[in-house]
Amino acid sequence: MFMVDLIISIIFFILLIICVLVGVA
Repeated sequence: MFMVDLIISIIFFILLIICVLVGVA
């Protein structure tokens, strides 16, 4: 269960970075 939570956190973080980059661009 720990790995699943870790993977979800990483995916959410990546999506957040993409949204920021798109917003800046």
